[in-house]
Amino acid sequence: MIRRPLVREAIHIYDLINHYAREGILLPRSLSSIYENIRDFWVFERGGQILGCVALHILWEDLAEIKSLAVREDHRGEGIGLALVETCLKEAKELGIKRVFVLTYAQGFFSKFGFEEVEKTKLPHKVWGECINCVKFPSCDEVALWLDLEKKPVGHDAKV
Repeated sequence: MIRRPLVREAIHIYDLINHYAREGILLPRSLSSIYENIRDFWVFERGGQILGCVALHILWEDLAEIKSLAVREDHRGEGIGLALVETCLKEAKELGIKRVFVLTYAQGFFSKFGFEEVEKTKLPHKVWGECINCVKFPSCDEVALWLDLEKKPVGHDAKV
């Protein structure tokens, strides 16, 4: 089941994200940051356990970022990540967001949804306000991708 997390579940989101951050796959998030942005998150829960998480962060009237997508290693390949991203794209469309972007190392995964690579310089300066606090700044090696929701159907392989 995909749902909004309870505040007390922030620690589970923190553990999940930072497991991958230690491997250099995701950017680390502080527990404080997760609490402050808990309303941005979605979690995938099964059998009372949080198996995955993702956040949709609204940056501007027509722009949002999908961030902190993580699925427990023992449940990867089950479609949890796909379902979480589809949930974010559906929410973005419902909110009237025109474009969603990601900064990622998983370019192939996001291209399944129709995300296309874009130069980071095309992203608004407001995006970089968070980047300045990143451990990888100014040598970011993530790839910027975006999806124009007005031009493409929402869903994995544009089927949903």
